[in-house]
Amino acid sequence: MAEEATTFSEPNARDITLAVRRATFGKCPACGNGKLYRKYLKVADSCSACGEELHHHRADDFPAYIVILIVGHMLVPAVLSVETNYAPSYWVHLMLWLPPTLILTLGLLQPVKGAIVALQWRLGLHGFEAAKQARDQHSCA
Repeated sequence: MAEEATTFSEPNARDITLAVRRATFGKCPACGNGKLYRKYLKVADSCSACGEELHHHRADDFPAYIVILIVGHMLVPAVLSVETNYAPSYWVHLMLWLPPTLILTLGLLQPVKGAIVALQWRLGLHGFEAAKQARDQHSCA
């Protein structure tokens, strides 16, 4: 008995990696030419280069949670080490840790949100189903 062919193609790791890489750098996950954002964290409704609709994304608070996880894992060991070994006053802690916290947080928000939007786009989640089906039909033809 022959195996039945599926009617859809699964995205391969190369496609997902390419889409995430493009979006991490603020480019359209589809073409890599248009801008993903129209403002700091406001995703464009559609790509200015290829016309891909991007307004379907539902990243919500997930990028912030991921950034908190990353920044926390980077800074908490350093904060604990400084506190354990030197026990500086609170204002020294504030001067030491506020700048890297702000820089890392603000610097990581766009790339992380871009990666999440690209994953949603490539996997056909949250309104991107029609675009995924169209891509899959073109790749099968």
